[in-house]
Amino acid sequence: MIVFQSRRHIQRILLLLVLQVGIVSDQLYAAETPTQTSSKFKLLVVGDSLSAAYRLQQQEGWVSLLQNMWYDEQRKIEIVNAAISGETTDGALSRLPRLLDQHQPSHVFIELGGNDGLRGNQIAGMKKNLREMVTMAKEAGAEVILQDMEIPPNYGKRYTRMFADSFDEIAEEEEVAIIPFFLEDIALNKKLMQKDGIHPNAEAQTLIAEYMHMKLSPLITD
Repeated sequence: MIVFQSRRHIQRILLLLVLQVGIVSDQLYAAETPTQTSSKFKLLVVGDSLSAAYRLQQQEGWVSLLQNMWYDEQRKIEIVNAAISGETTDGALSRLPRLLDQHQPSHVFIELGGNDGLRGNQIAGMKKNLREMVTMAKEAGAEVILQDMEIPPNYGKRYTRMFADSFDEIAEEEEVAIIPFFLEDIALNKKLMQKDGIHPNAEAQTLIAEYMHMKLSPLITD
């Protein structure tokens, strides 16, 4: 469990997720590597600015770097990055049917919920959206991987606890894998953050990619 009282950088990261105005579009990004025409697996990333290479070139983001790592290892995994800044579970739920139909992924990684929590949205509504996304992805034949999320404690002990518990509850109820918050340590190191002190910089993206490589690879290929 992340202790936000002593981790101001993480609190600022989560705060910006709800304040920033992202360009919501249907444009998807992929790593700038040779096309893998014989990919056995396809990972669809549905997330917010933390997966959308905020203020960086797309090829600098952890998603593209992870694709490069898999390509170098000759793993037959293609990534479709559908993450957009400012995304909520409401927005992602409305986009998911088209994304699933268009890309037909074998796996779906859901990195969402931070904006819902920071807006003070009902926990029940967020959980309902996430459950529907999990069900929708499963019905499309994809395996689901959930990203754990946290919010600052100033939203009240009860709300904060309910929010934090939501992701583990959904993962257990829906029998899907869950990955711990990938910025827990990075956010505490100023050298790994952009000038705004909120978003991870290009150097940090490499560390995130290595972490996600360790977490995602066995869930997809094993």
